[in-house]
Amino acid sequence: MWKAINELLASIDNFVWGVPLMCLILIGGLWLTVRLHVLQVRRLPLALKWMVKNEEGGKGEVSSFAALCTALSATIGTGNIVGVATAIAGGGPGALFWMEVAAFFGMATKFTEGLLAVKYRTVDEDGHSLGGPFYYIEQGMGQNWRWLAKIFAFFGICVGLFGIGTFSQVNGIASAIQNFFDPEKQHAVSIPHIGTYSYAVIIASLILAFVVALVLIGGLKRISSVSQVIVPFMAIIYVAVAVILLICNYRHIPAAIVIIVKGAFNPRAVTGGIVGSMIVAMQKGIARGIFSNEAGLGSAPIAAAAAQTNEPVRQGLVTMTGTFIDTIIVCTMTGLSIVITGAWQVDGLEGVQITSYAFVHGLPFPAKMSTFLLMMCLVFFAFTTILGWDYYSERCLEYLTHKGSRAIKFYRWLYILAVFIGPYMTVSAVWTIADIFNGLMAIPNMIALFALSGVAAKEVKDFFDAGKHRLK
Repeated sequence: MWKAINELLASIDNFVWGVPLMCLILIGGLWLTVRLHVLQVRRLPLALKWMVKNEEGGKGEVSSFAALCTALSATIGTGNIVGVATAIAGGGPGALFWMEVAAFFGMATKFTEGLLAVKYRTVDEDGHSLGGPFYYIEQGMGQNWRWLAKIFAFFGICVGLFGIGTFSQVNGIASAIQNFFDPEKQHAVSIPHIGTYSYAVIIASLILAFVVALVLIGGLKRISSVSQVIVPFMAIIYVAVAVILLICNYRHIPAAIVIIVKGAFNPRAVTGGIVGSMIVAMQKGIARGIFSNEAGLGSAPIAAAAAQTNEPVRQGLVTMTGTFIDTIIVCTMTGLSIVITGAWQVDGLEGVQITSYAFVHGLPFPAKMSTFLLMMCLVFFAFTTILGWDYYSERCLEYLTHKGSRAIKFYRWLYILAVFIGPYMTVSAVWTIADIFNGLMAIPNMIALFALSGVAAKEVKDFFDAGKHRLK
């Protein structure tokens, strides 16, 4: 049965993530890059400065840094550790190249999303902010496009409940915990009609569901406060460990870069025929890249809309740094580690096992310590992603139900249930489901970004012509 389900999901995934959608996302990012005059390069230093310097007197629910951390909590997760591994395993080392290309153009896309989110958001008298693609579609494109906004919100709920938010994150956590505590499944129990699972996985799913429930009940402010502590701390640790690995293997970096570039255009040259299509490398790289940094997906602007700011351009720049940190820095380090150590070529490995192999064989630490470090990073990254995506999907539901509190409370408990059952899904099914809903969510958002690109370009011109960037 599972084989038939996986084959069906794979067919749907190949249809959704076909050439048209990849072109839509890449051309959209390229178009915005041109219209904004390569802003992601010219204004990156300013963006990094504002990333940690909050605006004074701005309207909103949380600080700009807290909003960024909420967005990063949803992006820096299993995509950076497991997603990169599955992309390279499925599309060859060249998939990493296409992840980088998508991220470069995705920075312009992410900037535009953050700008439009603040420009078209609504802020109630009590300071409650609501914004994102559903609002800039409805208010920017007009009431006649409200149906498109509703489609986005519906798929946003699905991505949170069935895609990035729950199954893939929890599955990654469970895999890492089992890989560390019980890799041979020596202490396992058989669940009828489901499968055999390690006690470590079962205990982890119970603890995770309980802790997630405690945080989610506190709402956005508790999610952002937790994210502000965990995200920077774990990101620094993971980057530091990856840097140590690259330094210890620096002689192999040039050859790895050559393999990645060759694999992007001629996969057969480096995979020995295992991956024979450039389209496959592009598909895996772009799909996993979108999964990781969410540029074009439309999720980050939901968090950006809650930022305490009065300047859409400023928040757009802060939002843009999320893609730079997530993919250009973190995913690149993971990908290089996997290619340098040859982990992607080892038979029988999948998901987190590939990255774990790279860490064990690339770091100058005992194998147990390397596996432990990876497990801890993955657990905390995935945990914050679960929190961030609950916030995103609740905002989507809030839009559809006109702030229906009962529906949101019911959804919250449904979300916690999805967290609990996530470890019992197969790895391939989990990532395929996530890819499908990501693609469906990206379509209405990209349509809106094309339609409102002129608005974004005008906002940028007016902002910098007025010299406002010197006053902030």
